[in-house]
Amino acid sequence: MRMVDVIDVKRNGGELTAEQIKFFVDGYTAGDIPDYQASALLMAIWFNGMSDEETRNLTMDMLHSGDRLDLSDIPDVKVDKHSTGGVGDKVSIPLAPLVASLGIVVPMISGRGLGHTGGTLDKLEAIPGYTVEIGEDAFKKQLRDVGCIISGATGNIAPADKKIYALRDVTDTIDSIPLIAGSIMSKKIASGTDALVMDVKTGSGAFMKREEDAVALAHALVNIGKGVGMNAMAVISDMNQPLGRAIGNALEIEESIALLKGEGPDDLLDIVLTIGSQMTVMAGKAQTLDEARGMLEENIANGKALERFRMMVEAQGGDGRVIDDPTILPQARYHIPVLAESDGVIASMKADEMGIASMMLGGGRATKDDKLDYAVGLTLDRKVGDTVKTGDRLLTIHANREDVEDVKRLILDNIVIGDHAEPITLIHQVIV
Repeated sequence: MRMVDVIDVKRNGGELTAEQIKFFVDGYTAGDIPDYQASALLMAIWFNGMSDEETRNLTMDMLHSGDRLDLSDIPDVKVDKHSTGGVGDKVSIPLAPLVASLGIVVPMISGRGLGHTGGTLDKLEAIPGYTVEIGEDAFKKQLRDVGCIISGATGNIAPADKKIYALRDVTDTIDSIPLIAGSIMSKKIASGTDALVMDVKTGSGAFMKREEDAVALAHALVNIGKGVGMNAMAVISDMNQPLGRAIGNALEIEESIALLKGEGPDDLLDIVLTIGSQMTVMAGKAQTLDEARGMLEENIANGKALERFRMMVEAQGGDGRVIDDPTILPQARYHIPVLAESDGVIASMKADEMGIASMMLGGGRATKDDKLDYAVGLTLDRKVGDTVKTGDRLLTIHANREDVEDVKRLILDNIVIGDHAEPITLIHQVIV
């Protein structure tokens, strides 16, 4: 079999056989297929899609490219959450310890930044000492001792996905339903979780800009999960503006800590509690979503969730003092305000462009080898629906370079101030 023939089938809109998909996944993982041919196939998939059977075969081949984590010796239901990515989406960071504080086992295998979106692992690595590379024995020990973990894929889990994921990031093939579904579910099935809530984002800051695409992806994810006996469901949530008020690695850690102290922004808290409630019911710790939400709110108020976060950070080598003193996190040298240029109401704030602005400062990757500046990013003073006057501060740029006119211009070009704003619905629908 030749890789060029596999590319030819998909370029012409054909359906790849199970053997052709396995040939690509195995060959690329082994280094026998070069990046340029893999890129060509990814782009052909982006344009022509994949059938349900192709997507399932891709998922299972990526799953079987490495090891599967066996968590059967850890009692109770293991519940995970995954987001398709957005701007300011730091939900996993407070969510894992919050849910674990109820005695639920939360093994979270997360990813790095893709395109204009931040990655959970990148954000956590802004905490001095925090390590995301954890072996299987240490992974299981932390689940027993702490109840939650947020790490990269342990050992040799889905190595095919690691390579394909990095290539998608730099070939503009991120927003493909079969590629996203295969990437997510190969890792989730391999990670040994019993139940999974997927947060599928839609809107300007999401990979799925249109809600119908987000719904299609959610169904693909849920169907793959149920096909292997996993209790899977999805929440469709809004990403037309950044989530919360912080964009950038260290800044989002600080906001996550604030949320666990009961001081977080309302939209972030709402989605954390919504997804956390679903996880709590799936784990059998509550009968109803309302009961679960009340339990989660109580553990924020009594400090148990924050203490569980401290335990997780310290178990993974991080400096737990950041919980009490966020200035331990990397700090940017310059803090530059961006001011409103007219009176009115903020009608829109394009989330993807805000993510690109943070990336331009060094907070994200333009290529897979780029190094991150953990300190930089944006903090929002105003959001959609807020009334502003000329000269009011819209947001602050946190930078390690003094000249940020390019970033400032991009931001102002993508915040629309008008006469009114359409209300934003945070949770669009739930798919089971």
